[in-house]
Amino acid sequence: MRAPPPTLPGRRAFLGTLLAAPALLSARAAEAEPVDVELVLAVDVSRSVDQEEQELQFRGYAAAFRDPKLIEGIAGGPIGQIGVTLFTWSDWHIQEHLVPWMKIDGPAAAERVAQAIDAAPRRTWLYTSISGAMDFGSRLYGRAFEGTRKVMDISGDGVNNSGRPLSEARRDALEKGIVVNGLAVLDRTPQPWSAGLPPLDAYYRDEVIGGPGSFLMVAEGFEAFEQAVKRKIIREIASAPAPGPLVERAYA
Repeated sequence: MRAPPPTLPGRRAFLGTLLAAPALLSARAAEAEPVDVELVLAVDVSRSVDQEEQELQFRGYAAAFRDPKLIEGIAGGPIGQIGVTLFTWSDWHIQEHLVPWMKIDGPAAAERVAQAIDAAPRRTWLYTSISGAMDFGSRLYGRAFEGTRKVMDISGDGVNNSGRPLSEARRDALEKGIVVNGLAVLDRTPQPWSAGLPPLDAYYRDEVIGGPGSFLMVAEGFEAFEQAVKRKIIREIASAPAPGPLVERAYA
């Protein structure tokens, strides 16, 4: 038996909901503050990253936001401010959003971001799901800011071994207008399970990065991570990034 058609009051309520939806979306968009870049930082904390290496990563990100060159780069943008957030990732279902969206419009704001990174908990998990990180990071945009550019910065030291195919997650992120950059950390003491896998820098270049102006930064060992991430973020916030994939290397 077919359900009876809605009553007139019911129809009016339904139509009211449809008409209100665009207004709600517009209100949310109006609340988003404009920035030059919405920058999502995704940090690998899988088992291949030991406690010392994880600390080098966090210190590197904090140091980047204390670098005067980064502040100068932000000030040089058309709007003069960016939005930044940071999460850690491992297995397909494990992502921890440790630093909420924060605006950087000068040294004081950048220091607050650095302090938030310093205070973030350090935890290690198991597998490496770059696809899970891409999916999680893609859902973070538009929550607090409206960026002229949307950039996802994925750092890691291993290939995708958990979650859905990386190619699918990458395709979906690119379709949303997100530029995916990579920071591949070449471990000087490779783990036994890495035997037979493709070189990490080539893997990140071919399978991870994508979008206009995307590029790959390669850290030659975790000791080079701080230098690599400083150069990388300064590059990412540039008002006119060079088009096409670009591979750079940082050494300790």
